[in-house]
Amino acid sequence: MDDSHRAPTADMGLAQLAGAIAEPARARMLCSLLDGHARTATELAALADVGASTASAHLSRLREDGLLSMVAQGKHRYFRLASADVGQALEALLVVAGVPRQPFSPTTPDRLRHARTCYDHMAGTVAVAVHDQLHAQGWLLADGDDYQLSAAGAAGMAALGIDVPQLQRQRRRFACACLDWSERRAHLGGALGAAILQLALRQRWAERELDSRALRLAPEGERRLLAAFGGR
Repeated sequence: MDDSHRAPTADMGLAQLAGAIAEPARARMLCSLLDGHARTATELAALADVGASTASAHLSRLREDGLLSMVAQGKHRYFRLASADVGQALEALLVVAGVPRQPFSPTTPDRLRHARTCYDHMAGTVAVAVHDQLHAQGWLLADGDDYQLSAAGAAGMAALGIDVPQLQRQRRRFACACLDWSERRAHLGGALGAAILQLALRQRWAERELDSRALRLAPEGERRLLAAFGGR
């Protein structure tokens, strides 16, 4: 019987995924993304030691098989694991293989990596931490490609002096994930992200540096900023 007419089965699906992972260059790409940081096609090509056209073909295969997703950020295209399930499956396979994965090594200057502005909102390590805390305590809820606030989140923002209804009336996205170019993980963009930066500046938790996008946060200011959004 011609296998092309057979209905898809679990074993066929498993074999297809195994084939996608089994190619060494694709396996290296997947393993490099296990740290949770997104990477460009150029970076993944270098890590896999393949040319640009070959990398493009590999990335297309991994996306088609549901192992990778792509995020557009300005003129760049970043790739990351499609879901937590993909990451857990790869972690389990690495345990069986007995091979450690490589850590992410950013090249951004430390002062810019720690805290800076991204258009009108905050970026960098601290901003990523705030974004993660808002999710962890249930203040931010996914709404397609955007975010909405839960009831607890709206109350928390109001307690901090952020006028949520006014932000929601603006002719721009209320809240969204913005991929951080140094951390390669999301920080908070949109009107809400801008309001949080303004709050940090008003409270003097952060200060702008002259002639630079870098933000200065003294240890106490950083502690207060993170504590305001659920940190300890």
